[in-house]
Amino acid sequence: MISLNLSASLNPGLLHKTQTRQNPTRFSPLHAAGDKPFNCRYPLGFPQIPNLQIRDSSAAAKRPFLSIFKRSRSVAAAAAANSDGGESEEAAKKKAKNLQLGIVFGLWYFQNIVFNIFNKKALNVFPYPWLLASFQLFAGSVWMLILWSFKLYPCPKISKPFIIALLGPALFHTIGHISACVSFSKVAVSFTHVIKSAEPVFSVIFSSFLGDTYPLAVWLSILPIVMGCSLAAVTEVSFNIGGLSGAMISNVGFVLRNIYSKRSLQNFKEIDGLNLYGWISILSLVYLFPVAVFVEGSQWVQGYHKAIASVGKPSTFYIWVLLSGVFYHLYNQSSYQALDEISPLTFSVGNTMKRVVVIVSTVLVFRNPVRPLNALGSAIAIFGTFLYSQATAKKKKIDAGDDKKN
Repeated sequence: MISLNLSASLNPGLLHKTQTRQNPTRFSPLHAAGDKPFNCRYPLGFPQIPNLQIRDSSAAAKRPFLSIFKRSRSVAAAAAANSDGGESEEAAKKKAKNLQLGIVFGLWYFQNIVFNIFNKKALNVFPYPWLLASFQLFAGSVWMLILWSFKLYPCPKISKPFIIALLGPALFHTIGHISACVSFSKVAVSFTHVIKSAEPVFSVIFSSFLGDTYPLAVWLSILPIVMGCSLAAVTEVSFNIGGLSGAMISNVGFVLRNIYSKRSLQNFKEIDGLNLYGWISILSLVYLFPVAVFVEGSQWVQGYHKAIASVGKPSTFYIWVLLSGVFYHLYNQSSYQALDEISPLTFSVGNTMKRVVVIVSTVLVFRNPVRPLNALGSAIAIFGTFLYSQATAKKKKIDAGDDKKN
């Protein structure tokens, strides 16, 4: 027996009359609370539904399933809105990251251009690269000490094993840096960078001697680098054997630094790239400056007076030297920050494009004469560097897949 307390306005033939007269209502959605509840009793053992009432009408009250449909539709709309909100949030994060990387790359390129321009300006009037290279390492060392002292950047915990492991990479970094400065002092900046684009050739050769294997695509990619550098060297207007050998030795130094770092610093991965480069700069300064004093120290005073006489204002010469030192460290700092945020392949491509930007910028600033064959050789060498970065990236993916299988 079903007992319902409903209003008398509903079909009286289907309902029992109640003792208390209620205001007439129309059937509407049910709610679990209200001023005038009614009881539903189910004889077949179903649980009682508490405190259900009939509320006064609306247009939708005549259709009991309409509100359910609307409610489900609003829930679906809310879910879709949440999904769209999540996607838009991810898109905003991706856009912000791309903007950040664009700023880092822009600073990296800009700082490199500034360094190359003012480094060459200083070397043109003060052709003593050993002192200038030492000052650049000194500026970077002071920069990092300021960051660490004022807690602008976390200072790493240094141990004796770490310093011992860093001695080799710092030595090769010193060789690479001073050799590049010697090359800059003797030939055009653009020519030095074209020769330095041959660094992958030395990387493949030395790594192969140490047991690494490379696929055929990598070996084929270094052929245009060799051909392009050879063509650029033969047709270079400012060709100088000292400048060429300096750039080549610089390639060897930086390649050995990278190889030695991978092998000797495996147990110190908690130290990030910027702190690692800071300590390399400090140790390189310790290596370089005593040798610089021995090599050309007796000529510095006389060279300084000639430089001031050539420039006219001592402050101009000081600014050139200071900017070359500060921006040398800053562009290396930006490169490490970029490497922390992107893949090695993207970094290699960015480094290749950086050389293009630097070569073009220095040619425009210093108005270096460029022959068509020289430009062609430079383009071929840089394109070969790009092919090399693509080929080595595929090799790394294959190696990573093999490691997962093993």
